[in-house]
Amino acid sequence: MPVTLLAICLGPAAPAGAAAAVLGQLGFGGPDPRWRAYGGRLLVAQVAEAPGEERLQRLLRVPGVRAVHDRTPGRRSAAPARVPIGRTAFGGGALPIVAGPCSVEGEAQVLAIAEAVADAGADALRGGAWKPRSSPYSFGGLGEAGLRLLARARERTGLPVVTEVLDPGDIDEVARHADMLQVGSRNMHNQALLFAAGANPPGRPVLLKRGFAATIEELLLAAEYVELGRLAAGHDGPGVVLCERGLRSFEPSLRYQLDVGAVPVVHATSPLPIVVDPSHAAGHVEFVPALAAAAVAAGADGLLVEVHVDPERAWSDGEQTLAPGPFRELVRQVRAIAALRPGAAAGGAAAGRQP
Repeated sequence: MPVTLLAICLGPAAPAGAAAAVLGQLGFGGPDPRWRAYGGRLLVAQVAEAPGEERLQRLLRVPGVRAVHDRTPGRRSAAPARVPIGRTAFGGGALPIVAGPCSVEGEAQVLAIAEAVADAGADALRGGAWKPRSSPYSFGGLGEAGLRLLARARERTGLPVVTEVLDPGDIDEVARHADMLQVGSRNMHNQALLFAAGANPPGRPVLLKRGFAATIEELLLAAEYVELGRLAAGHDGPGVVLCERGLRSFEPSLRYQLDVGAVPVVHATSPLPIVVDPSHAAGHVEFVPALAAAAVAAGADGLLVEVHVDPERAWSDGEQTLAPGPFRELVRQVRAIAALRPGAAAGGAAAGRQP
């Protein structure tokens, strides 16, 4: 039987009995598998039918209730969400390009790369202050020092910063320095991190990477944890961007198999923007431009590309990292492809910083 999924947001000054009063209005007298509480700020519930206007108003009149959202798939706005970043936005026809090193190695390195990608037409700077690594002996990032260097690069170039957060305890610090938080592929199923990232105090948007063995449905459900975190914190506007970065398969010629088909499927089933990371999918620098072109032709809402001024000496992922010259050519090529997409003439699908 179809159910309605409700998210009831409680304000910070909600009285102690607010949650019980809401559950009573919904017909729940105690613990029940059809409802779940997230701290003291959010209740989610499955109910048999959509609440009518009168019932909805009764819920809104419960002291402490801030908002009620119908989260049932198919009932939310079908209009593509726009998630701002710097002078552009993911979704709505633009093609933001986020570029930079796999990891921050030092001040001279990150400033040189930031200037190079800005000059080539990138819209935002990516770079890892913390890095999840398969081997515990591999370089894991500079931590807070890396965040400060990314912030310095933003001051120098004007590029907003996108960087990964690994631990819920680091979210506040990352949100103070970055313009967008990234949850990586390995953490797509880390529900506590997803919710906390969405609830970051400044309301920074979240870039959520698809797990390398995850279905599209699992990716969308992971995004729902982020969106519920945002609602719980009072951030009601769009703030989640999905990222396709390739799936693990039996084929060894590429690091992962890029699921280009995920782009139109997500567009058909969700209002969330979806970008593509061709660098991690390729694993080899010579294949990155072709995968980037395929992603843009399929309708991707942006790209995430690894760039280094000296890829051969990069501390991580140098084999899949473009030098500034090839990156500039990639930007030229994908902007030309984006200009041919439906709606580009009227809406500026090739919009972005121009080299």
